[in-house]
Amino acid sequence: MIEQDTIRLLRECDAGVKMGVSAIEETLPYVKDPELQKRLQKSLDENSTLKHELGELLDVYHDDGKEPAIMAKGMSWCKTNVRLAVNASDETIADLITDGCNMGIKSLHKYINQYKAADRKSKQLADKLVGIEERLAYDMRAYL
Repeated sequence: MIEQDTIRLLRECDAGVKMGVSAIEETLPYVKDPELQKRLQKSLDENSTLKHELGELLDVYHDDGKEPAIMAKGMSWCKTNVRLAVNASDETIADLITDGCNMGIKSLHKYINQYKAADRKSKQLADKLVGIEERLAYDMRAYL
């Protein structure tokens, strides 16, 4: 049970990191404010580091991780690109990123609660990802 919950939690974190990286990469080319770009890049770097840590732990369990759900990724891509086509402002970017962070935080807490038997290390990585998302959402407030 512990190993199954651990792998499941790690997979969900892996999918969440991939979703976050994708969202930031999609919006970065539109950013005008250098400080906003710096904050997004910092979060992208943190997510990339965490993705590597997750990959190493998933390798221990001989698991390839998880890709984000096709429908969720497609809807996110559509929403992002349509909104940016209409209004490619820093405010729009901050709004999109905030929505993504809030969805990620909600999902991660759901999985942390669902996979209670997961080992300590995977729970710590999940909490670390929540912290990254919370900081980024907080940082976006100045641009809303």
